[in-house]
Amino acid sequence: MDANHSTCGFLLFFFIGLYASFQCCATEIDANQTTWLFANASQISATKIPQTMFGISFEEINHSGAGGLWAELVNNRAGGQNTPSNIDPWSIIGDESLLIVSTERASCFDRNEVALRMEVLCDKDGDNICPAGGVGVYNPGFWGMNIEQGNKYKVIFYVRSLNTLDISVSFIGSNGLQTLATANIIEADVSNWTKVEVVLEAKGTDHNSRLQLTTIKKGVIWLDQVSAMPLDTHKGHGFRNDLFNMIADLKPGFIRFPGGSFVEGEWLMNAFRWKETVGPWEERPGHFGDVWKYWTDDGLGYFEYLQLAEDLGSLPVWVFNNGISLNDQVDTSIILPFVQNILDAIEFARGDAASTWGSVRATMGHPETFDLRYVAVGNQDCGKKNYRGNYLKFYTAIKTVYPDIKVISNCDGSSKQLDQPADLYDFHVYTDAKSMFSMAHNFDHTSRSGPKAFVSEYAVTGQDAGKGSLLKALAEAGFLIGLERNSDAVEMASNAPLFVNTNDRRFNADAIVFNSSQRYGTPSYWMQHFFRESNGAILLNSTLQANPSNSLISSAISWQNAKDKKDYLRIKVVNFGSNRVTLKISIDGLEGNIIQETGSAKTILTSSNVKDENSFNQPTKVAPVTSPLENAGNDMDVILPPYSLTSLDLLRNSNIFQVAGSNSAQQAY
Repeated sequence: MDANHSTCGFLLFFFIGLYASFQCCATEIDANQTTWLFANASQISATKIPQTMFGISFEEINHSGAGGLWAELVNNRAGGQNTPSNIDPWSIIGDESLLIVSTERASCFDRNEVALRMEVLCDKDGDNICPAGGVGVYNPGFWGMNIEQGNKYKVIFYVRSLNTLDISVSFIGSNGLQTLATANIIEADVSNWTKVEVVLEAKGTDHNSRLQLTTIKKGVIWLDQVSAMPLDTHKGHGFRNDLFNMIADLKPGFIRFPGGSFVEGEWLMNAFRWKETVGPWEERPGHFGDVWKYWTDDGLGYFEYLQLAEDLGSLPVWVFNNGISLNDQVDTSIILPFVQNILDAIEFARGDAASTWGSVRATMGHPETFDLRYVAVGNQDCGKKNYRGNYLKFYTAIKTVYPDIKVISNCDGSSKQLDQPADLYDFHVYTDAKSMFSMAHNFDHTSRSGPKAFVSEYAVTGQDAGKGSLLKALAEAGFLIGLERNSDAVEMASNAPLFVNTNDRRFNADAIVFNSSQRYGTPSYWMQHFFRESNGAILLNSTLQANPSNSLISSAISWQNAKDKKDYLRIKVVNFGSNRVTLKISIDGLEGNIIQETGSAKTILTSSNVKDENSFNQPTKVAPVTSPLENAGNDMDVILPPYSLTSLDLLRNSNIFQVAGSNSAQQAY
């Protein structure tokens, strides 16, 4: 915190002797709309921020994965779990005089027994002639498939028929008439289940197209496990490129997955079960996420989440079910099979390729281990009858086999000592904008000797949030500055939810909004860019002139640009008030004037209305604007617009200074 103020005492007296020295780092601006910020860049007061400080929290909510980051175009690949089954969103092409569509337990996959059966009654000739376009079924994907001219798509399906197969596979435009890509599949013998693969190259563009399989040949055809994927996913790993790049741009230190309440389920029978999400995608049974009310094929499974973390260069934080859902729970006396299940999961991630579960990972194309260091025991389960007993069983078992893994408890340790061992404790906050901003001081007096906080879910909600307002972003920015200043008590923080498909808003507001072909970041998404250089940076002591209440909050860090290796001092300030403020900045602890005006910059996030939002039509209506910082130096004046987040990046000549408690000079990082 603000432990050392001696170096700036003379400056305070210089400015009309207003105040001596203040611990408070936030202030309500008085009538003259001027305040002072003092930053100490000396080696005495610097501390290192954890490399994992700011990350992302991914939950399968709002069709974030299925129909979102996971690039699979087909919605409901298998046709259901029961017979008869609701095959939604599959639809039939042709009436019942031409074909009959049903489901049967006829699949070749043990965990996916149900297959689609098409009995085609029409033919090429005879009394009942098929229409020119054929009959069959089509799948619209997740509110339309984005098919773009020149792009290639791999379509895979399993088929069986007692007759020669003659079937067309096509992408059709939203009007049902335009053929964007097509291939005719003729196979003489498909009496046994046969895997068919075809690559279609689009000859046109339609963002709301569909995949259809049609025939003009009489007979019975069984279909199963139909998939369509773009060939240009990130590294071929199945992640939609544009959405992957948006989260990669945040430079997250970690990614928490797969939830959230999605992990728990309304009932345990619908909880996320990792073993059913690994192995070949065709063999994954999928499950109904009964909290957020939609089906997922689990193509985005445990393996893919670990791969996502690796691709992002982020540490994975796996949240697992501890035998507790929203409505039922396993008694501690019979929890051991659940405990073993989690040990198996850790072995899947970290075991060598010869181990039982490590070998499964290896067969999926990843013989190297994943860097799993953090696991969270449940989600928001503290206080439930069996949580403490279950938690202790998991904690003891994990620490016995993997003592280096950090175990995260659901119980809040910010205001009182935990009654259970833990490396970190989970902290969630959803509230209005004013309350969120005031929570910047929540960890000011938290003990530094116990487990650190993992603020895994924070968000402004309700009317203040809208669908992603500037007000929401600024309140959250103030909260994050408070966490940054308390990074000796807080190890990790992430906003939630991360994604929302605009066709399925289960929760408002979110960081990234998308549909089949478009995406944009809300102001909260852009706000998080201001903190992406904080991971592993050096926190400097800084003080704002104090007044009775709070509308300003600030922090100062030293960081290095990884590309050009230049060193910067960054000052971030949130003005959460309606007045423009002149901020007089004085930086002490520098040897001579080593702040360079050339190369220093100012970035501001603001708008004309605090409730402004972004949209598909105006994706950057509220977005950071960067400009050169004039008169950059040890002493300078900066104008803070009303309701704004301002970042000053001051280029330093020297890259050497010392971290508190160290006897040797270190390079700023």
